[in-house]
Amino acid sequence: MAEIFDHLGEREKASELRSKAITLQARFEEKFWSEELGFYALTLDPDKQAVHSISSNVGHCLWSGIVRRNHASRVAERLMRPEMSSGWGIRTLSTDNPAYNPFSYHRGSIWAHDNSIIALGLKRYGYSEAVADTAKGIIDAASYFTSYRLPELYAGVERTPGSFPVPYSDANLPQAWAAASVFQLLQAILGLQADAPNRRLYVDPVLPEWLPDVTLSRVEIGNAEVDLRFWREGDRTHWEANIQKGDIEVKQQAWQPWQLREAVSV
Repeated sequence: MAEIFDHLGEREKASELRSKAITLQARFEEKFWSEELGFYALTLDPDKQAVHSISSNVGHCLWSGIVRRNHASRVAERLMRPEMSSGWGIRTLSTDNPAYNPFSYHRGSIWAHDNSIIALGLKRYGYSEAVADTAKGIIDAASYFTSYRLPELYAGVERTPGSFPVPYSDANLPQAWAAASVFQLLQAILGLQADAPNRRLYVDPVLPEWLPDVTLSRVEIGNAEVDLRFWREGDRTHWEANIQKGDIEVKQQAWQPWQLREAVSV
C-alpha cells in the first residue's frame, strides 16, 4: 500500500504505513520466531505462548516479506526438507507432527495455490532452485489429473518410484485458485514484476533443466503488450522482449515486489 500512496504523491501516508510495517515485523519476530527450530510458530495459544508446529503457512510469510533475511535461509531449508516437501509439493503440516495425516484437509495435504504463494516467497529471497523444485512437484502432479486440471488439494503422500498423487475424495475439481497457481509458479520461475504506472516490466528468470524454453505472447502491462521469450543455454537463462503495442520498458531486476527498506538489513 505504501507504494500506491507514493505514486499518488501522499508521501506522509506512505511513510506512516512503512513505519507501522517495521513495527509489525519487530513484534512478529519477537513473538513467533524460534531460534531452536529455525522456524516461525504456527500460532499463539490463549496464553500468548508460541505453538511450534512446522507448517506451510510460514512460507506465506516469505511471500509477504515480513521474514528477516537472516532467518529466511533457515525457513526455506526447513520447507524443502522431506518432512515438508513430498516430491508432489509442500505439505501443509510436517510429517513429524503427531497430528499429521496426509489424507486430511489441512493436516498434511498438498494445496497447489499454497505452494504457488510459497514459491513466490522463495523467489523473493533468492532461492530459485527451491522455486523450481516446488513448481516441478505441482506440475508433475497435474499430469496425473484429467486434462491437467489441478484439484483443490490432494494427499501429502511421499513421491516414490511408481507412485502417483493420491486424490482427496472431497476436493473441488476444477477449482479456480488451483488453476491460477500454475501462473503464479511461472511468475516465480521467470521473476515477472509489472510496474504499470511507470510503464515497466521487470524480469528475473532462472529456468530449470526441465523447463528449457518459455514463450509468452501479448502480455499486457497497462495499455502495452509485449511478447517474451526465455531460454536456457548451459546453466544460464537468456531472454528477449518484443513490444507489440504501447510504451513499455522491459529490464532485468531481482524480484522485489515490495520491501521494508529500513528493516531488510536487520
